[in-house]
Amino acid sequence: MQFLASFRRFPRLLFPLGILLILGACAGRPGPEVLKVVSAKSAGTQEVTLYAATTRTKDEGNDNGFSVGRADDLNYTKYTISIPPAHKASTIEWPKGAPNAKTDFVVTSQSTLTAPVFDKDVATQQMRHRPVAIFVHGYNYTFQESLFRLAQMAADAKMAVVPILFAWPSQGALTGYVADRESVLYSRDYLASLLVSISADRNSGDIILFGHSMGGFLIMETVRQLKLEGRDDVLSKLRIVLAAPDIDADVFRRQMDVIGKLKIPLNLLVSKDDRALAASSFLDANHPRVGRLDIDDPQVREAAVRFGVKVIDITSVKGSDGLGHDRFVSLAKLYPQLASLDEPPNRRSAGQVGAFIFDAAGATVASPFKLVSKVFDPQ
Repeated sequence: MQFLASFRRFPRLLFPLGILLILGACAGRPGPEVLKVVSAKSAGTQEVTLYAATTRTKDEGNDNGFSVGRADDLNYTKYTISIPPAHKASTIEWPKGAPNAKTDFVVTSQSTLTAPVFDKDVATQQMRHRPVAIFVHGYNYTFQESLFRLAQMAADAKMAVVPILFAWPSQGALTGYVADRESVLYSRDYLASLLVSISADRNSGDIILFGHSMGGFLIMETVRQLKLEGRDDVLSKLRIVLAAPDIDADVFRRQMDVIGKLKIPLNLLVSKDDRALAASSFLDANHPRVGRLDIDDPQVREAAVRFGVKVIDITSVKGSDGLGHDRFVSLAKLYPQLASLDEPPNRRSAGQVGAFIFDAAGATVASPFKLVSKVFDPQ
């Protein structure tokens, strides 16, 4: 029986329509000028300190940013980003002119780090019992977009974590899909080395590894590689969340065959009406994508249990891109509910897998969320 064969019942989406939708969603994108350091602060702002480890080359035209080129070694930086007082959850308040801390997300400090300094900084934060949270962005992202997106999620989550951006060299262009896929494969060794480095401290806790879209493919390829290298010491610390993963369903099945059941079950956040993934499927000869799972399908529920995966339907969570692909931006608000699925047995078994549904308890993205007690588990 083919894994997730039910995907093939989904209606086909004409790719030109998908392109038009995406084009409309990507108008007016911020340039590298938003990375300019603004020294002035404003009352009521919140500051988020985050790190970036990137396989992008330095941007020769902007000392604070990175280009689309592929670097020979990881580059490390540290940023402090100010969040405006009137910040709305799930939103990035981009500068519309000169960056202004009163109204915009702005960079208030930036420094380039060496690998040893980066490792020491992160280890120091971990000793304060702050877990590391790594964000791996998806296709068609610029460096500044991924950096500010992580700052937004870190601010909205209100959690004591060490936020780290793993920025791979996406072209940041609609025409860059194939090049982005190759850059993902180019970057998997580097993500693996980052995870090994961060988990090297015996006292380090769990590592939250959050990937969106094509970033989920990068995570799965990296985890597969670590498994083949016998690095169960690293894998045992990973709390993996894949949001709308752009992964061929058959490829995902083969990846899970190698990886096996993880100590902490992998979380798949899916939505059956994700039109961006429908367009991706069109590009791939209509092979179904994992991010469009239908959790009502018995084969999906069976596969979730067999592979030790939690499939979580977030279709009811509102997005803003018109494609249903950016629901992940509000997932920082959902993290307490995601974590609750790993509670002790008297609440939920840490090993429990199957299919779950998130339901929005309100009309807006910023509203609280609740976990509906609709659990499919054939065991």
